[in-house]
Amino acid sequence: MEKISVARLGIVEYSVMAEQMKKLQRLRFEGSLPDILIFVQHPEIVTIGPKALRDEVVVDGYPTIVTDRGGGATWHGPGQLVAYPIVKWGIEEQSIRSIIGRLEDWGIEALSRCGVRAYKDPAMQGVWVDGHKICSIGLSFLHWVSRHGMSINIDTPDTRVEDLEGCGIEAGMHTSLAKLGYTKDSEGRKINSERLQTELLSVCERHLGRIPEESDVSLVEVVV
Repeated sequence: MEKISVARLGIVEYSVMAEQMKKLQRLRFEGSLPDILIFVQHPEIVTIGPKALRDEVVVDGYPTIVTDRGGGATWHGPGQLVAYPIVKWGIEEQSIRSIIGRLEDWGIEALSRCGVRAYKDPAMQGVWVDGHKICSIGLSFLHWVSRHGMSINIDTPDTRVEDLEGCGIEAGMHTSLAKLGYTKDSEGRKINSERLQTELLSVCERHLGRIPEESDVSLVEVVV
C-alpha cells in the first residue's frame, strides 16, 4: 500500500497555504513528491468558493478571500483543525463523490474514537453532530490530484462560526465540538487538535488507502 507523508505546520496564513498547495499539487502530478497530508490552522478568514460567488453571498464583519475549492463560504480560524490531503488518486478511486465520502467517513471514525457520534446528512456534504455541522469539505483537482480538504471545528472563539451563513446553511447551524459540550471523552481525555490528528492518522489507512508517515525536514521546507 502507498504511503502518505504527514506535515504538521502549526499556524499558517490561508493565502500562503493556498499558493503552496498549488505548487505541491503540480509537483505531485509530476511525480516529484509523494502523497502529502498537511495538518494546519489558519488565522481567522472566510473563504469564498464558487457557489458563494454565484449566489452573491455577502459576508460582513469577517476577513475574506476568494478560493477555487468547491463549495460556498467557509470559516477558518483558531480552534479549528484543517487537513489537506494532496493525493494522486488512482484510476479505481477517481470519483469526486466517492473521495468526498471517504473524507466524511474518515472524519466520522476519528470523532467516534474521541467518543463523539458524528454522521452524514444526505442533503449536505460534511460531517454533523447533534444536528449541527462541525466539519466542512471542499476540494479542487488537477488530473486527479486533490488540493484543499477538510476542516473540523473543535473549540472556536465566541460565536464566530455560528454567526456565519455559509455552504447553503443558515447562521447557527455551523458550530464546534466544544459548543456542543464535547471537550473530553468518557475517560476524561481532552478532545483537542492533537487528539484529532492522532485519531485521523490511526484510521488514515482504512479511509484514504494510504499509510501515514511523518515527513522529513525537506518536505516541511518545501511546504512552508
